Amino acid sequence: MPGRHVTDHQMRLFMKLRQNHTTETASAKAGLSRATGYRLLHNPVLPSQRREPRERRRPDPLEHIFEAEVVPLLQAAPGLRAVAIYEELLRRHPDLQPGIRRTLERRIRAWRAIHGAERDVIFRQVHEPGRLGLSDFTDMGGLGVTIAGQRLDHLLYHFRLPWSGFEHAHVILGGESFVALAEGLQNALWSAGGAPHYHRSDSLSAAFRNVDAEARTDLTTRYEALCSHYGMTPTRNNKGVAHENGSIESAHGHLKGAIRDGLLMRGSPDFEDLGSYRAFVDEIIGRRNANRGKGIEAERAHLQVLPERRTTDFEEVIVTVSSTGGFTLRKVFYTVPSRLIGHRLRVRLFDDRLEVFMGGTHLLTLPRGRAQANGKHDQVVNYHHVIHSLRKKPMALLHLVYRDKLFPRPEYRRAFEALCAAMPERPACKITVELLALAHERNCEGELANELGQVLRSGSLPDLATLRTKFSPDPADLPQVFVQPVCLDSYQVLVGTQGMAGESA
Repeated sequence: MPGRHVTDHQMRLFMKLRQNHTTETASAKAGLSRATGYRLLHNPVLPSQRREPRERRRPDPLEHIFEAEVVPLLQAAPGLRAVAIYEELLRRHPDLQPGIRRTLERRIRAWRAIHGAERDVIFRQVHEPGRLGLSDFTDMGGLGVTIAGQRLDHLLYHFRLPWSGFEHAHVILGGESFVALAEGLQNALWSAGGAPHYHRSDSLSAAFRNVDAEARTDLTTRYEALCSHYGMTPTRNNKGVAHENGSIESAHGHLKGAIRDGLLMRGSPDFEDLGSYRAFVDEIIGRRNANRGKGIEAERAHLQVLPERRTTDFEEVIVTVSSTGGFTLRKVFYTVPSRLIGHRLRVRLFDDRLEVFMGGTHLLTLPRGRAQANGKHDQVVNYHHVIHSLRKKPMALLHLVYRDKLFPRPEYRRAFEALCAAMPERPACKITVELLALAHERNCEGELANELGQVLRSGSLPDLATLRTKFSPDPADLPQVFVQPVCLDSYQVLVGTQGMAGESA
């Protein structure tokens, strides 16, 4: 055919057909023109044997450089990138054209294929139902999720059964800690309805980092105890070899892609609260598991039966409440009710909260805070805990260490700044403290914040008397109701009357 080269196969077919057909017929059946058929009859040499090797059309720019300079670099540093060698050659030989980069990369790739070091081979595994479960953490910061407008830097704990593809995910606010692993793993096992015989993780590198030998031993013991509680044998892949956990590493990308698509379909990555975002992730996981429903049901029959109850998924620490109305734990200061000053409390650290106990009595739950990225301390402050003392010393607000964390909503902070700009510091502090006390006593934090926002937008300052009237009644002005106690003899008379009526009947 015009514009196409004759192949050896076509010529062999043509010669075979020519034995029983005319030249025109044999050419047509072999996909050749009649002229080409006659030409092949006069020159019966295969096209591949007839073609002369094509020589270079331009000089080789690396002819005197590759063997003399590039190969020694590759031999001395096998991991050297081609782009680094390219930049080094341009420095050594300014006359080289920048267009040699692709040529150099092809030459280096070909040299490594022949003379390079041996590479790791990935051995695909056969998975058995109910045998293995995989755990890992993946960073979700790239999705741009926000909670009430604030960026949420978080991880995702990801569990997977490779045979059926069952998945479970749990939003982690801190790092790759043992607490996060224990909570996420147990949620996953109870969601799956059973436990696999083996559990593999990535050596818990973040949980073991920057801890001494005693702490590492303690973490190892706790991890083994966790697996033993569910009858699982703990295993770990080699440190830094991610592909050994490939059955879940590759699933990270698919899951994050599904969450990213869900955010785009939703139209916004912003959520009202953390619970809404967790429900969103759970819904996506549920859809993915529904698509593998038959396989998951089949694997459940091979999973081990779960124990009667969960095991510990928290760390327990003893703290003492100081005279500042709180305690410091992991570089974070937490406030508690002032009546606990001087008491020793038992604190259970979860990934997203603290459960505070005194003895065996649960006192309160606090949101968990974390130290700042630069190592500075942080605070988790509840103004309800300190407002009664702050009313006695309102000027303490001016230079309070945790002043910014004391304000429950931005409107209260903006009101304080506006008051400070318009009047002396003392009355500004007193009015701000009374606003917080108003929100505390009359349980109107949100409504009062909305009112403050409207007042500030109008260019005015908060009027304490007006706000107290608006958010009435004042508990001090409520009428006192007195109940006259009833004499117990009247009940005796009533019982006696009923008894006589029964005897008459």
